[in-house]
Amino acid sequence: MKPFFLNLSLLLALTNLASAQNKLTKAEKKQGYTLLFNGKNTDGWHSYLKQKPEAAWTVKDGALTLDPKAEGQADLLTNNEYENYELALEWKISEKGNSGVIFGVHEDPAFGATYLTGIEMQVLDNVGADDNKKATHLAGSLYDLKAPSEAVAKPVGEWNMARIRKDNGHLTFWLNGTKIIETQIGSPEWETLLSNSKFRNWKNFAKYPKGHIALQDHGHEVAYRDIMIKEL
Repeated sequence: MKPFFLNLSLLLALTNLASAQNKLTKAEKKQGYTLLFNGKNTDGWHSYLKQKPEAAWTVKDGALTLDPKAEGQADLLTNNEYENYELALEWKISEKGNSGVIFGVHEDPAFGATYLTGIEMQVLDNVGADDNKKATHLAGSLYDLKAPSEAVAKPVGEWNMARIRKDNGHLTFWLNGTKIIETQIGSPEWETLLSNSKFRNWKNFAKYPKGHIALQDHGHEVAYRDIMIKEL
């Protein structure tokens, strides 16, 4: 009977863990966090320049999941816009996968993609993805601008805990509990980073203090859960 009890205990533990996903703890509520994803459907989200989410984004096992083989590919955006906040979420990438959390997105038909205005925290399979040749393109990076200070990304199939703080242009990124990025938009450091990046001649990049938060469709399966925000 002992193996049965061990398996039952494990099952109960996994059940409790699953039921705790996409819910705020008492501490998180007290800190002022609100959920951006309810774990059940895509309420509160829409695809870029669309009224509702495209079919490629569905809820699978309590996570917002992109199916790269489905029709209707597009980045997924929050319905609301945000300016100063702390965003927390978990992501899990597929083998060779690439995605990103893009923020400060100005949604306008004049811009054909979220990344033309928004700033990105990279989501990547650091081992197998094609876009793993530059340090500024690795998981957790301020994409094409600043490399993560430490290599703390978990491998394919494991959940990574990410946090982005944007406070009057001051950006701080954490990945799996480690602070890996810090910079100030408009500072001398920022201007240097910008001048050395592919964004140097993009006149609308990072120009909108208030904007949508987007989950990038880069043609690979990716999942996001426990998405919450605290406005500052």
